[in-house]
Amino acid sequence: MRPHFTRRDVLKAALPAFSLSQLALSAQVSSKAEATKLGMPGLFRGRVVEVSHSGCLNAGKYQAEPVQQMMRAGLNELTGAGGWNDSWRLFAQPGDVVGIKVNPVGAPDIISAPEVLREIIGGLNAAGIKNRDIVVYDRYHDQFIKAGFPQWLPDGVRWMSATKDFDLVQHAIEGYDPDHFMDIGVTLHGYDATNLTARRSYAAKFITREVNKLINLCVLKDHGAAGVTLSLKNLSHGLVNNVNRSHSTKGINVTGAFIPSVVSLPVIRNKAVLHILDAVKGQYQGGPGPVPQFIWEPRTLYFATDPVALDHVGWRAIDEKRLAAGLKIITEAEPDKYIARRIRQPEHIEIAGAMGLGEWDWEKTTVRKIALA
Repeated sequence: MRPHFTRRDVLKAALPAFSLSQLALSAQVSSKAEATKLGMPGLFRGRVVEVSHSGCLNAGKYQAEPVQQMMRAGLNELTGAGGWNDSWRLFAQPGDVVGIKVNPVGAPDIISAPEVLREIIGGLNAAGIKNRDIVVYDRYHDQFIKAGFPQWLPDGVRWMSATKDFDLVQHAIEGYDPDHFMDIGVTLHGYDATNLTARRSYAAKFITREVNKLINLCVLKDHGAAGVTLSLKNLSHGLVNNVNRSHSTKGINVTGAFIPSVVSLPVIRNKAVLHILDAVKGQYQGGPGPVPQFIWEPRTLYFATDPVALDHVGWRAIDEKRLAAGLKIITEAEPDKYIARRIRQPEHIEIAGAMGLGEWDWEKTTVRKIALA
């Protein structure tokens, strides 16, 4: 298999990556949140743990006991704390109110699975967090309900959303905090770039007012604009409003700058302390919505405090699957009936690294692999 990047890839990406970097650096951020050692890239910069278990699926259904084994092995290996309870105590303590950001977009096929979600809740309980101090969240109320999340939650665990459902404009700020925003000079067609509502994305009150820690439960998928949708995009497009402007038409795509600019909001980068990538199932083409013929079963969970290193690993996994399936890697993919854009922007991961959100350099990234069965 050829290397993930060739010299030609780098040359092709150089100009757009440079311009997106400049756009990201021009973004204005208004947000405050206390910086701690748990903020990005967190306690374990450049470290990713990959845990596989052949028995975690049976006829396409998650199996609770193997998932539990994977969760315990992964957290213990990531932290070196010596046990499940001690591992979770590194990230949360009694008195914290902890949010869990899930992803329902690929329902019913590729979503944050209830078996993994329940293990996270159990881990927080082991750290002394009461159910009433755990809040499961996604941005859209209707998607959250339709995916089934409320029925999966243990008694007492709360859930929140920021707005009712997806809309194309997304300028309403009910559910969002006017004191925390990212301002970047891109708007939807028809809106003046001097219009502050049109050029700002406001953070959800969930992340600004309700919780002081966040666990990011993301999924393994490709994406028609961002190239991949992993830990960084689960935060950027799930925790603020006015995201459609980042990829509103076939010709407008600034996800490469938009994603790291949003995640750099202190209220996000300082509160998101742990990222768990559910790759028991994955999708390598046609995302973010489910396309069944492109779903595969890596039967893997990934663990990291560093979202850049994690997303770099996930991107490589998707590209390896694409090559095995006879497709081009994401940076070389041509438009087809599933993906309309000529150029997708997975370089948001590298730009996030350049903005200090984590480790991009592959030579400084450690992937610890555990195969349980």
